[in-house]
This record gives sequence, structure tokens and C-alpha cells, in this order.
Amino acid sequence: MRIAVTGSTGLIGSALVRSLLADEHEVVRLVRHRSRTGPQPDGSTAIGWNPLLGEIDRDGLAGVQAVVHLAGAGVGDHRWTDAYKREIRESRVLGTETLAVALAELKEPPQVLVSASAVGWYGQTGDRVIDEDSPAGDDFLAEVCVEWEAAARPAERAGIRVVHPRTGMVLSSAGGAGGRLFPLFRLGLGGRLGSGRQYWSFISLHDQVAALRFLLDHDDLSGAFNLTSPRPATNAELTTALGRALRRPTLFPVPEAVLKVVLGELAVEVVGSHRVVPRRLSDAGFRFTHPDVYSAVLAAL
Repeated sequence: MRIAVTGSTGLIGSALVRSLLADEHEVVRLVRHRSRTGPQPDGSTAIGWNPLLGEIDRDGLAGVQAVVHLAGAGVGDHRWTDAYKREIRESRVLGTETLAVALAELKEPPQVLVSASAVGWYGQTGDRVIDEDSPAGDDFLAEVCVEWEAAARPAERAGIRVVHPRTGMVLSSAGGAGGRLFPLFRLGLGGRLGSGRQYWSFISLHDQVAALRFLLDHDDLSGAFNLTSPRPATNAELTTALGRALRRPTLFPVPEAVLKVVLGELAVEVVGSHRVVPRRLSDAGFRFTHPDVYSAVLAAL
């Protein structure tokens, strides 16, 4: 199958591309730097696009049968200034719109667009169990996610099957939130953040890639799917799992007040709580390799 992938150099995208290439799929990467287009050392091909300007190589998309759209500015990469919040929003909404419109206008559109979203769609939900039927929240990330998913509608109107994987925290030592936590815990400097009672809906990188492949392959699946472990863990439980796996003490809690000083508005997400479960994914028959936090931490190591 010929599959196009945006965000192919990120944590999830690079793992997904490796998986697809290992199964001998033809991968087309969408990249922003035209100097990097053409055949790639791993056997994939790169074509150019500029999501913010609405530019994309439509000829390079010819013959693509499926698209996985993962591109977007990292939510936790920088302090949330007004400028960076605008970048978070525009990189997702404008990028998705650019891609969806281009796919809809192709002479032979792909069968499926898997267009990323996030559990931030639900806002802060405390210890309530949240599934795909729960309403959207009203904070910054929730508003971004609602606009992000809506931007894919041109593809849907063109008859393309559209899936929105609402991803939680991907546990990996190679990047993402885990990539920041693991070094601290290895040094024995880890501890709970804030009260530790907040739920973090996580997923192992292995299960994240497997779930994306599952959504690509099942023609009867569309709409929103939570990509999170069926057993959400509190920050304190994750802290314990990391300490146990690394055999290190977890004696350095970070008070909420300190997080607010260091992270600004982003601290709301760190101490906030999302207890999200993957009801639709489980009902569709997907089975997690790492359903609990300790097995996911071990997999990340």
C-alpha cells in the first residue's frame, strides 16, 4: 500500500514509518524543507509541503491510498507564550486543512485519512472516567482539538474515511514527555508532580503504532478513537512504576506552585487530570500489549 505520513520525523511518526517499511509498504513523507525531498536512505520518498501557506505537492500524492497526519508543534516543547499558543493552534488547524483540501481535490483520493488529535479534547475531567461519547472541554487545548478535528471535514465530504486518534501521553525514553522524565528518574531525581493524584492517560509507543495500523486497516472504523491504555494511571502511580523499573528513589516531588512558576500556563496540563479510556478501540477488537503503567514503562526502557 502507498501511504503518506506527515510528522514522520517525530516520536510517533518515525516509529510508524519504520513499522510500515518493515512490512514493505511504500511510504511518502511530507516534509517542509524542499532540500530534503526525493528518495530517502530508508527506502521512503519525501515530497514538499508548507502547511501554514496551504502549499503541497499534489503530484507527489498521486496514487496514495492512505494518509496518516501527525504533524504539529509540540505542546510541551516551550513555555506557553501567546505566540507559541498561536503556533500550536495554527500548526494543527491550518496543516490539517491544507492536507484535507488537497486530498479531496485529487483525481483519485485515498481511502482513509487518519488525522491526529489528542485527549486534550475533553479538557480537565478530574477522576471521572471519560470515553469517546464525553463532551469537549472548554480550555485552550480542548478548543484547539475541536478545531483540529473539524479541519479534516473537506476530506470527509469528499468520501474519504476519516479517523481521529485522540492520543494520550506516549511513554517512550526516546522522546515526548517520557523522554524528559526518564533521565531525571535515572539520576534518582524523580518524584511526583503536584499532588500526584491527577490521572495521566498514557499509551506505550508500541501500542500507539499498533493502534494506528489497526485504524488504517479496518475499513469500517471512522470518527474519534481514544489511543490510551485501558488502565489510566495517576502521576503518583507512574512515579512509582518509574522508580521501581529503574531501581531509583523517587524522593523529589515538585509542588504545584513551583510548576506554575517554571511552566506558566502549561502547568495546568501537568497537574490537570484526564482519566480517558479507549472504549471504541477495545470494542473494535484491539488488544493492548502494555495495558498497565508498569509494563508500558518497561517497554519504554
